[in-house]
Amino acid sequence: MESLDNKVLIAGGSGFIGKNLIEFLGQMKYQVDTLSLRHLDWPKKMNENWSVIINLIGKAHDHAGEATEEDYYLVNFEYTKLLFTEFLNSKAKLFIHISSIAAVEEYGTKDKLVEGSTCHPISFYGKSKFAAEKWLLEQQLPYGKQLVILRPPMVHGKGDKGNLGLLYKFIAKGIPYPLTAYENQRSFISIQNFNFFIEQIIKNHTELKLNLYHISDDEALSTKEIIEVISKTLNKKPFNLKVPKIFVNTIAKIGDIIPIPLNSKRLKKMTGNLILINDKLKKDLRITKLPLTAKEGIEKTILTFSESYK
Repeated sequence: MESLDNKVLIAGGSGFIGKNLIEFLGQMKYQVDTLSLRHLDWPKKMNENWSVIINLIGKAHDHAGEATEEDYYLVNFEYTKLLFTEFLNSKAKLFIHISSIAAVEEYGTKDKLVEGSTCHPISFYGKSKFAAEKWLLEQQLPYGKQLVILRPPMVHGKGDKGNLGLLYKFIAKGIPYPLTAYENQRSFISIQNFNFFIEQIIKNHTELKLNLYHISDDEALSTKEIIEVISKTLNKKPFNLKVPKIFVNTIAKIGDIIPIPLNSKRLKKMTGNLILINDKLKKDLRITKLPLTAKEGIEKTILTFSESYK
């Protein structure tokens, strides 16, 4: 690896994914630094001798329910435009933009999602992510510059604060999980597999035939399978409760009004089918096997929860 090729600048590295990716790339002997658009002189750092720019800047969660459409578009769309424009003027060769499967589907579909699937985002988050993708793909790339857009599903791992943590808490406390009446399968990606894909792209980006790819674990999992993995990891007997769907839907509607752990949006995300196909990226990178299976990834994440929730 040439000296220039191991210099990676990560924008938005303070979040869960960024912290894990920085640690991983450091272990793999990459020279990594971070950039924040909150600093007025951030374009100066872009002009340093970087080879790869990774854009992790994004606004996803709004637990307080106060974010506006403008807030999402500012972070997910306008900041991406600013960063990519500076990339075009920099010495960097590769721009990796982390989008989201929410740009395609958010709550669920019976169809398996491929790169050419029709996009119909619903939330401000999904719409702003899709707008950024569309704008990036419309830009002219000078010779020697390359753009790669990645659409992951839910990423989980050390430091994750998503829905997987909610499921863990149910089981760890011995509370019956009330959503087992729903038969669904969803794709996830462990942070270990996410980091692996990123490094493979950095090392072999000239082999890529597309500008946009789906990334995920190889297997989709049902809620029942996830519960089994968590219960086994915690050495607890799963205690599932098949609450009638009509009752769960009523509770979720109440959650739309008052702050309880379940609301309509969260229910849709937790019970709908959302299956990604990652074949195109694996084929271009000649990947035959990911570091972890989906179940192994869940197990590793649950072990980190066991430490952080003590």
